[in-house]
Amino acid sequence: MDLTKEIKKEKQTKEIQIPKTILEKAYRLMQTAYHMAVLYDENKAVCSKYVHSTSRGHEAIQLAAGFQLKEYDFAAPYYRDESILLGIGMQPYELMLQLLGKKDDPFSGGRTYYGHPSLRREGFPVIPHQSSATGMQAIPATGMAHGLHYLENQGLLGGNNKSVVLCSLGDGSVTEGEVSEAMQMAVLHQLPIVYLIQDNDWGISATGKEMRAMDAYEFAAGFKGMKRMRVDGADFTDAYQGMQTAFDYVRKNRKPILVHAKTPLLGHHTSGVRKEWYRGDHDLDEHQKSDPIPQLRKALKQVGFKETDLVKLEDEAKAFVQSEYARALNADDPDPSTVMDHEFAPTPITEERGERKPRGAEKVVMVDAALHAVDDILKNNPEALFYGQDVGGTLGGVFREAATLAQKYGDSRVFNTPIQEAYIVGSTAGMSAVGAKPIVEIQFADYIWPGINQLVEELSKSCYLSMGKFPVQSLIRVPIGAYGGGGPYHSGSVESTLLNIRGIKVVYPSNAADMKGLIKAAFHDPNPVVMLEHKGLYWSKVPGTEGAKTFEPDSEYIVPLGKARIEQEASEEAIENGESCVIITYGMGVYWAKAASKNFEGRVEILDLRTLNPLDWDAVKESVGRHNKALVLTEEPLLNSFAESLAGRISQHCFQILDAPVMAYGAENLPAIALNVDLEKAMLPTPEKVEAQLAQLLNY
Repeated sequence: MDLTKEIKKEKQTKEIQIPKTILEKAYRLMQTAYHMAVLYDENKAVCSKYVHSTSRGHEAIQLAAGFQLKEYDFAAPYYRDESILLGIGMQPYELMLQLLGKKDDPFSGGRTYYGHPSLRREGFPVIPHQSSATGMQAIPATGMAHGLHYLENQGLLGGNNKSVVLCSLGDGSVTEGEVSEAMQMAVLHQLPIVYLIQDNDWGISATGKEMRAMDAYEFAAGFKGMKRMRVDGADFTDAYQGMQTAFDYVRKNRKPILVHAKTPLLGHHTSGVRKEWYRGDHDLDEHQKSDPIPQLRKALKQVGFKETDLVKLEDEAKAFVQSEYARALNADDPDPSTVMDHEFAPTPITEERGERKPRGAEKVVMVDAALHAVDDILKNNPEALFYGQDVGGTLGGVFREAATLAQKYGDSRVFNTPIQEAYIVGSTAGMSAVGAKPIVEIQFADYIWPGINQLVEELSKSCYLSMGKFPVQSLIRVPIGAYGGGGPYHSGSVESTLLNIRGIKVVYPSNAADMKGLIKAAFHDPNPVVMLEHKGLYWSKVPGTEGAKTFEPDSEYIVPLGKARIEQEASEEAIENGESCVIITYGMGVYWAKAASKNFEGRVEILDLRTLNPLDWDAVKESVGRHNKALVLTEEPLLNSFAESLAGRISQHCFQILDAPVMAYGAENLPAIALNVDLEKAMLPTPEKVEAQLAQLLNY
């Protein structure tokens, strides 16, 4: 629905008055942004050491938006939004510290680009970390609105403030699929978010006509329930009145709105891609006609400001920018010794707690242990919610791993999502930023790939690039592995890909007790955790996996991440005689190892890693040191895998104590697992194949 006509009609009948103090403040900040851009260009030898963009041409709409933000609001600006930052009260000096990569850059300590804020400061709106990839911030931003919607409806937000999320996007980014995923969820759940689209008709060197068949305002008409409006993004008075109307609408109605603002682009795309390289004089002249600064200057004169007053303000802004720049130039650079800080936020779970085998416990399969763990979490943590494809309603997941939870906790806490892996993963960053604690599920590991973008760019880097201000508490459950005839799209293993993503934790339990304890630890960990859950172990129906069914631990049981467990010990006699070895494995590998070792009684220790990152390297070294022979076993295709990497690491660091080359064994190096069970068996490890590897290792 279109609010633009209502606003225009109101302006025709009753002009909306903007206080002179607001107009003066806007003009002062416009002049500030202008002189910052000029100064950066004049000093490009220094200022362009690190690539940056400025807000030239966009100042009016950005200040109009920034002025609406309250300290209890949330924002996701994009890389050109320096004037939004000035509008909320950030100082040029602070922004310049980021421009120059200085130690006291308040957002990232010199770790990320200019105009990429991470702000958690009293009296200011919260701005979580987000990536530089245009459009990707739409999902975490919508996740913030989704989290606020949930917490508000559960009565978990203190006070009567009606928080709003501002998501700012360039027009070119709206063509991205992830923006559509975000908007779909915003209208589906009616979330309190303002999508501000700044349309300057350029996406680097591509024009709007080259990139899109419609503008963002027209595009948004396809999202039923999305209010829409157009504003003149170069006219501060129109932009301010429009953004005020948009924020008032969302604050009151708790529904989404899209504001399309047409703006000129008066600066370079970035300091590294200069406007004169691809834009002709005619285009530059046409854009210059819409410069917001002279338009606001004219408006100020109309309401009584004198020329001398405006000249004085302009001179003050220029002098202020120059003095701020001088301060920033002399600021300290980061200490290189801090480069390792903030990879992860500290976890409160450092020791095993509760009873693994309480008196009177009954045996439970892995899928039920997971269900009971999530049930405990939801019962004891009202800020927790669980969502993904088919986990809500009466089905409770295609493996019944969430059965009964929706009925027990309601559709607002346990619910289905569209087929949107990117939203499922990326929304958790926004949820976490507002205080919700999401548990989500990707239906099969083979379908995680659309979510990798968000996992890499939004979740994994957030803690590090925000200097610990925004770790992402996210528990992502992923059924994984082959289980007999699942075929090429329901049987894959993806752990090596995940382990190449720094800043996330990867957990892989092999039995019910560990499943329950590790899910609890993963939920309470303030960092992103991917929980890989082997489908073939869920029900212990695959021959040889009966051991995955264990006595159920009590409700207090928790296992810290990063702690391996000796699943099977070798005899002291075999160790003393140099006749033993260790198999280092996880998941289904534990059961292949158990079966393969039966003909080598007492000679094989099995170390179940349980967590792949952080790796329990001490346990690995201790086991290798006891036996001097090691086999690393995986279900993945072996070439370039985590298993090969670990075998190489053992070879490098334990070379002096080894009595044989470190062996690694896994699946054949094929792009997919075939549907036919005999072909599947031919590709994957089996107890018989592992036994042959063991014999070779022990007889070396």
